Amino acid sequence: MVDRIIRWSLSNRLLVLAAATLLLFWGGWRALQSPVDVFPDLTAPSVTVVAEAHGMPPEDVEKLVTFPIETAMNGAGGVRRVRSSTGIGISVVTIEFDWGTDIYRARQLVSERLQTAAATLPEDLPPPVMAPVTSIMGEILFIALVSDRHDEMTLKTVADWNVRRRLLAVGGVAEVIPIGGETRQYQVVATPERLAAYGVTLGELREAVASASRNSSAGFVTENRQEFLIQGLGRARTVADIGQALITERDGMPVLV
Repeated sequence: MVDRIIRWSLSNRLLVLAAATLLLFWGGWRALQSPVDVFPDLTAPSVTVVAEAHGMPPEDVEKLVTFPIETAMNGAGGVRRVRSSTGIGISVVTIEFDWGTDIYRARQLVSERLQTAAATLPEDLPPPVMAPVTSIMGEILFIALVSDRHDEMTLKTVADWNVRRRLLAVGGVAEVIPIGGETRQYQVVATPERLAAYGVTLGELREAVASASRNSSAGFVTENRQEFLIQGLGRARTVADIGQALITERDGMPVLV
């Protein structure tokens, strides 16, 4: 068979040369018309889930956060692989789908599974979130805040409330995730003797602190054909405001935090 093709090609040199020239020009034209991507996306459609667990060591994060999310995602339709990365106080789970899966359909499936997984996570942790849709070159820069005059808590506060917001305002920035440091918190230390003296339980104290920084609406009042909104301003602005939160009442006297 090969010998016949060779003999025919040698006997019809002009025809073979013309066909080769035609194929050469056609291939060159197609190459010029083909779209070119400097950074082609060579990965399957994937969705990244980020869960923060402040203060937890990697072992607890993997056991209490990463594993439940992975288990919930493994049952989603079209999932080809689930991989994760666990660190101090953070868990990143990447769910890869079959080739050709619409990315927004994949995000919908992950969102539905996240609602199921959220019920199995510790109650004191913020709910996990999906990272924005980005390309393969999405993660491009790490910024470290270092100071000899300020502690880690101050640096984390600056990163959360100043640096992150300014970076998100830059065009083309999809997400900024602060990692590390210590989150500022205000602690209410309960004294068992004082709780017993006022007849207050630890649960009542916890509920009072949880509702110590809320504004509430008391409806409307109509006067002179005008309607005014009545609002109770209870949002705490200082530590002293938290101390003024009402726990209960004993003999007509308020018991404050």
